[in-house]
Amino acid sequence: MRIYIMRHGEAETFAPTDAERPLTGRGQQHSEQMALQLASQLSDRLDLVWVSPYLRAQQTWQAMAQHLPAPKKLMTVDDITPYGQADDVATYLKAVITVEQPQTVLIVSHLPLVGYLAAELVPDLPPPMYRTSAIAAIDYQPEAEIAEFLWQANPEG
Repeated sequence: MRIYIMRHGEAETFAPTDAERPLTGRGQQHSEQMALQLASQLSDRLDLVWVSPYLRAQQTWQAMAQHLPAPKKLMTVDDITPYGQADDVATYLKAVITVEQPQTVLIVSHLPLVGYLAAELVPDLPPPMYRTSAIAAIDYQPEAEIAEFLWQANPEG
């Protein structure tokens, strides 16, 4: 199965709270660009999507959704904010995978969680750096709990 971990698109610097920072026009454009790249990897299948409740992550998913297959299950997950704990998220994700058996999972979240989550899933992987709108792909075999970091893609321009 594949797990795709994405950092939200570029966001405005200022808002009343961090959670309310909206995407910039560039963030919107890059999110759509990455959705088109991801669509070629998905083979018309997207089983599970987790999105942070923060506005910029929600807007990233909205920009992507028009270019991707409709997910079988879409969830806003409170634990994947910038302050989420990678070990807890990885444990929860593995439990959900065991029960629901998705073939494709997309997580739209934030720094520093995205890098730490990738490292939590793939033993001996240093946390990868993530530009805004970057996506990393992990091949995960739930039966053996073996994970391999496959690639990371960044938007162009």
